[in-house]
Amino acid sequence: MVDTFADALARIKNALAVGKKEVVLKHSNMIEEALNVLKQEEMINEFEVQEGEITVTLKYLEDESSFLTHIERVSSPGQRIYVKARDITPVLNGRGIGIISTSKGVMASPVAKSMGLGGEYLCKVW
Repeated sequence: MVDTFADALARIKNALAVGKKEVVLKHSNMIEEALNVLKQEEMINEFEVQEGEITVTLKYLEDESSFLTHIERVSSPGQRIYVKARDITPVLNGRGIGIISTSKGVMASPVAKSMGLGGEYLCKVW
């Protein structure tokens, strides 16, 4: 079985490495919700859902370097990683975010911690 979430993270990471402005991902609700978090945190410009695909417009700085420098999958289908709200720690001293799937939806780790929610730790981004 294909891990579409890990595939999406790998596609974004590869697109950033070669300087592409856009990347096309397979659609899933989890990916769409994680992209919503990245957009809210201003780590990507925008994304558009159409016919089973998601086109993501990546964010770059003025000197053409990518805004995102690292994407790391934490939980995987073979080994799910769950965290309690009190165990959520800042990513890269607050310069990055974790994306957590909670009972109230997918959200950034600081938001989940402030709401007292734990859940599956999907990935870390900075």
